[in-house]
Amino acid sequence: MHKEAFYPMEAILKHIENIYNTIHTQPWDRIQKIPQSGGDRIYFRISQGNHSLIATYNLNIKENQTFIYFANHFHAKGMPVPKILAVNEDYTTYLQEDVGTVSLLDVLEQEGKTEAVFLLFQKSVTALAKLQIEGAKGLDYNKCLTSKYFGKHSILTDLLYYKYYFLDTLQYPYDKQALIDEFELLSDQLAVSHFDNFMFRDFQSRNIMVQNGEVFFIDFQGGMQGGLPYDVASLLWQAKAALSDEWKEKLLDHYINELQKLLPSTVEATQFKKQYHGFVLLRLLQVLGAYGFRGLFERKAHFLTSIPLGLQNLKNFLKVYALDKDTPVFASILNWMVSEEVIARFTPPTANESTPLVMTINSFSYKKGIPADTSENGGGFVFDMRGILNPGRVDEYKKQSGLDKPVQDFLEQRTKMNGFLNSVWDLIDITVEDYLKRGFSSLQINFGCTGGQHRSVFAAEQTARHLRNKYKLKVVIEHTNKVNWVK
Repeated sequence: MHKEAFYPMEAILKHIENIYNTIHTQPWDRIQKIPQSGGDRIYFRISQGNHSLIATYNLNIKENQTFIYFANHFHAKGMPVPKILAVNEDYTTYLQEDVGTVSLLDVLEQEGKTEAVFLLFQKSVTALAKLQIEGAKGLDYNKCLTSKYFGKHSILTDLLYYKYYFLDTLQYPYDKQALIDEFELLSDQLAVSHFDNFMFRDFQSRNIMVQNGEVFFIDFQGGMQGGLPYDVASLLWQAKAALSDEWKEKLLDHYINELQKLLPSTVEATQFKKQYHGFVLLRLLQVLGAYGFRGLFERKAHFLTSIPLGLQNLKNFLKVYALDKDTPVFASILNWMVSEEVIARFTPPTANESTPLVMTINSFSYKKGIPADTSENGGGFVFDMRGILNPGRVDEYKKQSGLDKPVQDFLEQRTKMNGFLNSVWDLIDITVEDYLKRGFSSLQINFGCTGGQHRSVFAAEQTARHLRNKYKLKVVIEHTNKVNWVK
């Protein structure tokens, strides 16, 4: 559960305003909440004129202290990380440089696998090598968030994380004790690597920001002392990035060459790549564990839709890497897990040109009544938005609607709208997937509020985006009370 559920957003914004005022004499022009990802940290972008910065609110004091320590240490050494600008006394809130809104993954998705994008990945692995080796000098690993050392215990923890939060949800029969024994063996094999440098722990293209052609690293608070191959394995085998084998090979060779410039001893490429492949497997399994925990248990849509990508990524890896013969139980589990049957289990059906299903989504005012469904079968969903705080009661929003950014910011930042919509989508997705399979032609979804202008409009627009993105559906939206909106 996110902190907004038990700590009012107004109080969080007051914390941020207080620390902001310690470094600025002028009030900000705008503050905008940044969508959360896996953790409970709440981020805001604060804008004043042509300048911006990032504010973070987090009740996990230890996590904040670790990030701030790492950021200060790396920034002092000239590493590409944001500078910490201010921290409040209780370490719940801090401000940092804004290193942009565009991640390396965004650039990859927008521009494709071009030479320019390849060069950005190359810059990233060059900077990674320096961070791991030069940045680690003088680092106090006692400041680490969890374990200060990524050894056998941490490796085994990752394997068990995958087991409990992903594998066991599949209800596949296997010899549990034999698998644990094989995990112990795998942990021993991976733990022979040299764990003498900084390990970022979550080095992926989402955590690499691109600004003015340069790369910057964020979200490194989970770092610890560890082996070099883990981070480059995380980047090159990120499922969402889907890098080609050619890119992976070239970037890995470039990374090894960069290590050679920085390390006092010779890097034996063959041995390094053997360790690298072991860490690729470990990382792919750890990611599936995270997808399982965030998606299957916490029901976060982004992680649920990532599961098929993670399984396909593992399948591609197993085509080029074979487990040792002394782990037969684990090998059989992995071969089953990447079967078409299992991947299909997590792959939602999508519409195509021959799909008859059309979604009709209405916003409406309860004063005017629920819209009629004139389709052949009728039915559908009606959701009452009046339990969500109404922006229409605030003077500056009265003449705006759920189509306007200030109202959208209000609903996302100061109400429980996000939790409400996630619950709505869990419900309607069941029906949408069934209707797609059965070839139905229509489904209507209605969102109602007092005036049909703010909350219901926002909910209708967000649900339409969800359905287009997830199922590639044709969606027709109508804001039925638009003629009566306050103007």
